[in-house]
This record gives sequence, structure tokens and C-alpha cells, in this order.
Amino acid sequence: MDTRHRGALRVGLTGGIASGKTTVARLFGALGAPVIDADEISREVTAPGTPLIVRIAERFGVEFIGADGSLDRRALRRVAFADPRARADLEALTHPAILQAMEQRAAEAGGPYQVLVIPLLVEKHRTGLIDRILVVDCEEALQIRRLQARDGSTLEEARAILAAQASRAERLQAADDVIPNSGDLQALRGEVERHHLRYLELAAQAPP
Repeated sequence: MDTRHRGALRVGLTGGIASGKTTVARLFGALGAPVIDADEISREVTAPGTPLIVRIAERFGVEFIGADGSLDRRALRRVAFADPRARADLEALTHPAILQAMEQRAAEAGGPYQVLVIPLLVEKHRTGLIDRILVVDCEEALQIRRLQARDGSTLEEARAILAAQASRAERLQAADDVIPNSGDLQALRGEVERHHLRYLELAAQAPP
């Protein structure tokens, strides 16, 4: 197998919102795989006092910035998913900084393979950053129930978020590997362990 990058095999972990990407990433991390999460980096590059949060306030308004200078992510997400133009503007502001930081951390992380958690991997065609696409998959009805329970989203808001993302079929078509996440944690852990062993094999087969 030829990887596109020197060093570690890069696995792009993706899936629809509330599909279980964070839990899967945590399980890979527990097995020793370096995990680089786009959402975590997004929080860092838009922390209070950063240049990006100033630019976001200029574009969207100071009402999305709290008294402590932090970004009201939930309110901004509602606006972004309801308005394609707003979503495009937000992505144009944040994505370059996030991708640059991910590339730098991946280059420094080491390990036989790495897990790069990229929620919009399929939508934004970020395949140049990774070697394999791993999709966490579940039924859309389950995503909606999880999203409502997690964030208190209304049914309308949850459906709007799913509609703005790639469809389940599109993600599965793009996938090299799939982890189903409609069962319990034990079953999910078994799937992660199986893929962990597979990625170690693939990394060992890659040319130096």
C-alpha cells in the first residue's frame, strides 16, 4: 500500500453529526493511536482573544460572543446551518486555520497510524490530507434522536443540520472502512479494536 504522506498512515474519521465520532476517536486513543480532532482545534483557533474570533464577530455580530469573550457555538451553528451563505462565510474564516493546525500536528504526532477526526471530510473533499476514510455509520433517525437529547435541538433544527451535510449514502460510498454505531458500547469497542489491528497491518505494509 502506498500512502500519500511520509510517516504514519492517516485515517480520516468522519460521519454525520451525532453518529458517535467522538466516542470512536476516544476508543482509538485508548489503544494508543494519536488522535487529531478538527473540532478541538476549531475551539482553540477561536478561543477568546484570537484573531479569528474578532473576524467572526465582525462578520456575524457581537451577539455571538459571550461576556467572557468566548464564542456561542450553538447559536452560531444554528445560523450557519439555516443559511448556506452564512455557513460558507464561517467555513472560509475557520477552515484554513484548522487545516493548517491539523497538518502540523499530524506531522509531529508519530505513531504507526493516526486518526484525524474531520466531520466534513466527505462534504469538503479533504481527502488530500488523509490516506483512508473511516465512516462512523448509523441510521439518520438515530442521529436525530441523539442530537435532540445531546443539544436540545428541535426536530426542525436537527433535520436542517442533517440536510446540510452529506447524506448517509454519500458517506458510505466514499468510505474505505465503516464502523456501525447503532448498538452498545461493547460492540463499538470491538469494531474499533478490529480496525486498530487492521490499520497496524496496513501501516506495516507501507513502504518507508
